[in-house]
Amino acid sequence: MAPPTMTGPRYNQFIQAPKVRVIDENGENLGVMYTREAFEQAQEVGLDLVEISPGADPPVAKFLDIGRYKYEAQKKANEQRKRQKTQEIKEIKMRPNIDDHDYQTKMKKVFEFLEEGDKVKLTLRFRGREMAHNQLGMAVLQRVAEDTAAMAKIEQHPRLEGRQMLMVIAPK
Repeated sequence: MAPPTMTGPRYNQFIQAPKVRVIDENGENLGVMYTREAFEQAQEVGLDLVEISPGADPPVAKFLDIGRYKYEAQKKANEQRKRQKTQEIKEIKMRPNIDDHDYQTKMKKVFEFLEEGDKVKLTLRFRGREMAHNQLGMAVLQRVAEDTAAMAKIEQHPRLEGRQMLMVIAPK
């Protein structure tokens, strides 16, 4: 059975570099020293030697409490995840011969989605002989584009895919 993989920065005896640039608990640079020597100094102070910048030459290590460091890093990551807004694509389906009241109802939802910051994919379905009148579908999508021009931009212009006409709009 393999040992558990380490998450987060290397610390104490797990630091593999022979020499490290050391920064003490007050933020003062102590210079480059052997890792073993720096580890012993950190233990004297009652802290851990944590590798902050492993890519540097030599790697930078700092005197820290590793438990507190990991806890704060986890809190920071959770806070960023909370603030992150994922943009979803909401779909509205229409027909080319949609009535005015039905159109207004669909548009209320489109405006609602745009205000929430989501993209809206408008799908027009053609049935049977409606395929011969693509211009009706194009007129409906042009009307949507004009009505939402103040708060949205067209991300994908209307195009025909089989029996559907698609258009994607995104908030400005």
